[in-house]
Amino acid sequence: MSHDDKAGRQPPPYTTHAVCMSDARDMSGIKDDSVSLIVTSPPYPMIGMWDEQFSHANQHIGKHLSVENADSAFRLMHEILDDVWRECYRVLQPGGLACINIGDATRKIGGEFRLFSNHSRILHALMELGFSTLPDILWHKPTNAPNKFLGSGMLPSCAYVTYEHEYILIARKGGLRRFSDTEQPLRRLSAFFMEERNVWFSDFWKGINGAHQRIRKSEKNGIARLRSAAYPLILPYRLILMHSIMGDTVLDPFLGTGTTTAAAIACGRSSIGFEIERGLEDIIYESIEEAVDHHGYSLNKRRLDDHRRYVEDDEIGRLHTNYHDLYQFPVATKHEEEIRLIVPVSLEQSEGGEFVVEHELARACR
Repeated sequence: MSHDDKAGRQPPPYTTHAVCMSDARDMSGIKDDSVSLIVTSPPYPMIGMWDEQFSHANQHIGKHLSVENADSAFRLMHEILDDVWRECYRVLQPGGLACINIGDATRKIGGEFRLFSNHSRILHALMELGFSTLPDILWHKPTNAPNKFLGSGMLPSCAYVTYEHEYILIARKGGLRRFSDTEQPLRRLSAFFMEERNVWFSDFWKGINGAHQRIRKSEKNGIARLRSAAYPLILPYRLILMHSIMGDTVLDPFLGTGTTTAAAIACGRSSIGFEIERGLEDIIYESIEEAVDHHGYSLNKRRLDDHRRYVEDDEIGRLHTNYHDLYQFPVATKHEEEIRLIVPVSLEQSEGGEFVVEHELARACR
């Protein structure tokens, strides 16, 4: 891909990505109303792999689990998350959105199989803080289990459905975002294609499988994790393109393996990530390097290739009467003529530990 001087408009000269290996319940280093978008996937209360981390944060959780007091454990786990949502509300700018990927939990505890509705509990917490909740997205996340049936034999009525979906909750702070005169040109550069809009803004996402596990056994900070619950890169990448513009700052208070920061780099956004488990630090840095060396280019190339294939259909191509001069293909609307894709081209780490990524405006990806 080559630099585009013809467009006469440049992306932000660089984006800065801060990784804070600390607890997101204290974001005192972030100013009020300074973050444009939150994209995150927290630990899922009452999912067994997270029991130890929640118990480490509050020893009473482990005690309740040991005596199978499910309701108290569930309540205390969410109270930990509540502290993070409170900080998220403070740092999010008016009109900014929070996108939270969460799954409900099913678990046999106290001799009884039960559902623990994490998504509804988080929605309640967000509304209590003053967020306006918006339509959510169901992410179809198929399981690889050979037997999806939960129950005994073929007899009613002690069988249960197997969950193959998670939620992407979306909430806004205040009313619609107001874009300044300097932000409006970047907003136009950040437009998306019509076929992307039609898929992305559906309430049911399918064809996105879970991420491969990258966690190596770690005993740092008194916590052992054998696997992560990372979401696939395409999920935060899509959300960031949908709900932010070039140069915006994206926050992930539960950074995990660094997927949100990698997606922000690929999109030309700044980011701030908090992660309490120091054993993940090296993997986060690997994710950042991969975003610059590979993912930023490949994701942008995929967007252009997908659109070319879309308009190669004669019926569709004839309906697209507008034309993108830079990328040399038909588009459906005037807004799409202004789309400019940018790619990360270099990475440096500052003395303060921040990662500075330079981007170039791209002419083509072939």
